[in-house]
Amino acid sequence: MDSTTWTAVDEYVTALVVHPDGALDDALSATARAGLPPISVTPPQGKLLEILARMVGARRILEIGTLGGYSTIWMARALPAGGRLLSLEIDPRHAEIARENLRAAGVGSVAEVRVGAALDTLAQLAGEGADPFDLVFIDADRTNLPAYFDWSLRLTRPGGVIVVDNVVRHGAIVDEATTEPDVVAIRRFNEMVAGESRVLATTIQTVGSKGYDGFTLALVQASS
Repeated sequence: MDSTTWTAVDEYVTALVVHPDGALDDALSATARAGLPPISVTPPQGKLLEILARMVGARRILEIGTLGGYSTIWMARALPAGGRLLSLEIDPRHAEIARENLRAAGVGSVAEVRVGAALDTLAQLAGEGADPFDLVFIDADRTNLPAYFDWSLRLTRPGGVIVVDNVVRHGAIVDEATTEPDVVAIRRFNEMVAGESRVLATTIQTVGSKGYDGFTLALVQASS
């Protein structure tokens, strides 16, 4: 079984239970036309994020890594009246494309894209005493993943959920001899999760049109 089959299954699931969606398709098209890398979550993964947001009754969502705003749209659609989503993006051009996509999808009024290094913005949020988040989705550079997770723990309410994408890296995380910075950082993140009493967590391997990877799902059990 290879990636051709994985992609076909993604397409089957999308057609059957995710359903084609013009606004989301337009967001992907606009992202591609702008030359942004094709690394958005898949439609089934996007719907998973929406479902998780609804399951935790999320009113405040934090996303670390916006790209073209595709996953942002999925999560923003789960917000109830008065809910807000904050997405952090380091690249001003990516943020501009994402804002256009969010407006076109009808969620621009509830989803904000803030430009800057995420670690700086996360520290600002903590310093401002921002209300805790109900759901955090981390989909940014992997070298800073341990720090992103640490800040997410501080900023997420008990009962909230932290989702981290791309944590298997085609199985490279089991290669203890690797010196590849992203994989080293993911292994350090995994060790943090394993020793962290404030979360109940697991990592799920995934295959699909994006290849072989996985995500970590962490339920925050107590405040930091």
